[in-house]
Amino acid sequence: MKLNRLPAAAAAAAIFATGALADGHGWSLKKAAEPYAGTTVDVVFLLRPGYEAIEAMLPAFEEETGININIIKHPYENALGEQVRDFVAGGDLDIALIDLVWIGNFAENEWILPIDEFTSNEALVDPDLDIDDFFPLVLNAFGGWNGTIYGLPFDNYSGLLFYNTCILEEAGFDGPPQTWQELKDVYGPALTKDGKHAFALQSKRNETQSADSFARVIWPFGGSFLDENFRSNLLSEESQAGLMFRQDLMQYMPDGIVAYDHAETVNAFAQGDVAMITEWSAFYSTVVSPETSKVADCVAIAPEPTGPAGRKPALGGFSLAVAAQADDDERAAAWLFIQWATSKANAGEYLERGGVPARVSAYADPALAETFKFIPALVESWQDGVPEFRPRFAEWPEITEIVQEWGSKIMLGEVSTEEGARILGERMEAVLEEAGYYSGDKPLAQ
Repeated sequence: MKLNRLPAAAAAAAIFATGALADGHGWSLKKAAEPYAGTTVDVVFLLRPGYEAIEAMLPAFEEETGININIIKHPYENALGEQVRDFVAGGDLDIALIDLVWIGNFAENEWILPIDEFTSNEALVDPDLDIDDFFPLVLNAFGGWNGTIYGLPFDNYSGLLFYNTCILEEAGFDGPPQTWQELKDVYGPALTKDGKHAFALQSKRNETQSADSFARVIWPFGGSFLDENFRSNLLSEESQAGLMFRQDLMQYMPDGIVAYDHAETVNAFAQGDVAMITEWSAFYSTVVSPETSKVADCVAIAPEPTGPAGRKPALGGFSLAVAAQADDDERAAAWLFIQWATSKANAGEYLERGGVPARVSAYADPALAETFKFIPALVESWQDGVPEFRPRFAEWPEITEIVQEWGSKIMLGEVSTEEGARILGERMEAVLEEAGYYSGDKPLAQ
């Protein structure tokens, strides 16, 4: 989908209308925050560009409101455990940073509050909040659970195809591959030579293996983790086709690809060592900056290739939700920060500083697509994503450990795709049985 198919005029009209409404009501962030001046709000941030963007914008919020935002920084791998320990102990965190796959866990344990506790309060809700301006797929996938919205999308990504136009043109290609099969069969042999490789698939044993590698190949081939009865679907013909495809594609990837995390993969592309990667949109600023990339002038972005089941891009990112353990003042102050950080008014600056907002109106300006080349591909991918790309229920943190272990063993050739999938499926089902899905104690929701 091209940008000019977005309802730009409608978005602009909505912004004008809600802005006028805000003036008419006399609501302002400064006025709303007056009772909470001096309150400190604790939140976990990751070491990523989107978080640096909000941190750079933060002085304006703190000056306007008198609310202090205390940022605790963690690498992604530590963020879940640190938050869970804090919530279980009744600690200091006032805002939950929620990955797509954590929301079931956070909601079912009642660690987070629904947004309607704040949107129903006229003193706290910005008349220009405009929930409908969030991409529906993103709002529901990252902020919703079992029909209730808990968090507002923050620094949301989609898996995109980053490709080096200079390398591709030199090899005689006038554009990127349209399908995964074409990437392997046509582009792979042509671009893998002289120490360079056609593709790199980040596959290190952590969530990178389970989400960015394993899940990325099962969905476009028609597979999935679970069937409609919550039984493993990994031995299906479609899931096996995706896993075997990944094994075949490895011949066109760098040696040691199973040890590549995001940093190694992005760096391999930025140094010109690989021609293509499928990576999160959040890494765009890294590969187009001359300070961090040798190929900045050659970078182009496309949606992920399609498979036999169509385009099923990876969904990634987070939402911010108010923590239930916060006291009343902290809850209100936390909500005002979340509302501000994800607002339409700030989306443009956030984008320009390296973040990825989930606001439709932020992408309605065609000029932005000229500056940020990932925008058309991102907008298109957010029409086709799979919310349960990684199951979003509370047991995912336990299941991902199993996927990481056996997904890595498959890639390393220690087990066949069939044997690895069988063992993985059995262990996954054991977790689900113990959790009560098969007895009917829990609904089959993901």
